[in-house]
Amino acid sequence: MDWTILDSEEKLDALDEISKNHTVMIFKHSTRCSTSAMVLNRMERNWEDSESSVLKPYFLDLITYRNLSNKIAEKYRVLHESPQVLLISKGKCIYDASHMDISYNDLKIRNEN
Repeated sequence: MDWTILDSEEKLDALDEISKNHTVMIFKHSTRCSTSAMVLNRMERNWEDSESSVLKPYFLDLITYRNLSNKIAEKYRVLHESPQVLLISKGKCIYDASHMDISYNDLKIRNEN
């Protein structure tokens, strides 16, 4: 899985522009949480490289970049959770899930709609 590391507000701002043509997935990961590690592993095992042409994956280490994680919650009007996945399309969050509700198949279905 070819993640783009989300580590600055500039990248977050650029993400909205990218989301005009491609849905963007933000995966917020806690390096201190075993559930987050399990969900990340499951996501990476199920990912199909062909998805990258329509779904751009971004990875946020929310322990290192907690302020950026808070900005994401504020910007897209979602409650901060960890682990958490958001789908961004045309600058708006069209789907979010956290913990064990994160499902690769759900992401594919939501992205197709």
